[in-house]
Amino acid sequence: MTVWADVSRVAMGVNVVLLAVLCTIWFRNYRQFGSKHTLGLFLFGLLLLGENALGLYYFMMHDTLAGWFGGLPQLAATALLALRLLETVAIAFLVWVTWD
Repeated sequence: MTVWADVSRVAMGVNVVLLAVLCTIWFRNYRQFGSKHTLGLFLFGLLLLGENALGLYYFMMHDTLAGWFGGLPQLAATALLALRLLETVAIAFLVWVTWD
């Protein structure tokens, strides 16, 4: 296992938690207001939550892929890490904007 793979796992775990918070807020807002905009945000959040949860499963529990991800070349691992960290920053910004 490389450090980059571990950091990517942590980023995906943070994404799952943040998206769960967003989905809860957006679903509550949809129930209260009933607008298509809040429904769209909720469905977007659910799909992104599913993508991150599935990615976390593949990174940690899938027999074949977990080992493969741990042995990625440095350049590929760094690229995956950069994408995950950018996604984490974007989701954190959404949480901040939504919570405010």
